[in-house]
Amino acid sequence: MSTFSALVLSLPTRNSTVRMRVWRALKGTGCGVLRDGVYLLPRDASTVAVFPEVEEQVRSANGFAMIVDLDFKTSQQLDHARTLFDRSSEYGTLVARVRGTKASLAKLGKRKAETASRRAQRSLDELAAIDFFPGEAKSQAEEAVQALQGEVRRLDSQDEPHALRGKVRRAKPGKYRGRVWATRKSPWIDRLASAWLIKRFIDKDARFEWIDAPRNCPKNAVGFDFDGAEFTHVGSRVTFEVLLASFGLEADAALASIGSAVHYLDSGGIPVADARGLETVLRGITEKARSDDERISKAFGVFDYFYAAYRSS
Repeated sequence: MSTFSALVLSLPTRNSTVRMRVWRALKGTGCGVLRDGVYLLPRDASTVAVFPEVEEQVRSANGFAMIVDLDFKTSQQLDHARTLFDRSSEYGTLVARVRGTKASLAKLGKRKAETASRRAQRSLDELAAIDFFPGEAKSQAEEAVQALQGEVRRLDSQDEPHALRGKVRRAKPGKYRGRVWATRKSPWIDRLASAWLIKRFIDKDARFEWIDAPRNCPKNAVGFDFDGAEFTHVGSRVTFEVLLASFGLEADAALASIGSAVHYLDSGGIPVADARGLETVLRGITEKARSDDERISKAFGVFDYFYAAYRSS
């Protein structure tokens, strides 16, 4: 039968400081309580490494502590042990909170909605990390969080360009040198990545204009990522991917990898391992930058690092 590690301890009754420290440490492990003073974890759980630390703390406080291995002899015993790790109620609380957040997204506004979405994902990740016997409750929580994230993306994309039909046309590179490139202000994932691509691979002398609305695009500027722009979404491709295809850059595997992450963050679809890390760093830049020019300048460095890493892998 499955093997568990058990921490057996008895704390000094008058040492409240150690008692509280031990309680917090054990709570973070996700351990089950077999009975007073007996705490269980699957032996292969990553958090089982906390047991020796707690054992040392208890002994240093003149308490009793020891770690033993438990091998259950019957399936009934094993089933009972597993009930000690049931996270259904915790998932239920998370789902209720997520649904409440989803219902109030319109009132929260863009920034607060995005923050709530990230917190929901973080709560799910933390709970899943100590869910050693996952079941239907976890699946329901994942679906709820994904639904929330989808709704946040939908609200965030209300001013996103509508995808054009047809094929991506090839551009003449010489026509796009030393140009002014215009896009919507407050650039985010697709616009940040596209601006980096333009500056690094298409037009090294590019200058950027941030506009309030498509109608404010300067007459001789090259527009990107808005309705009516020269370069924007086509079919299922986001603007970054359209630029790759337009300027014959799709064969660059590193750029294609960045494109996959940008597509996932901008339009959803197939998850990309590095996408959330990219989003987190860009989110930090967005919070700190005092202007769109500063935002894009700092974002360029991030994409440079990602490109270098992909090139070397």
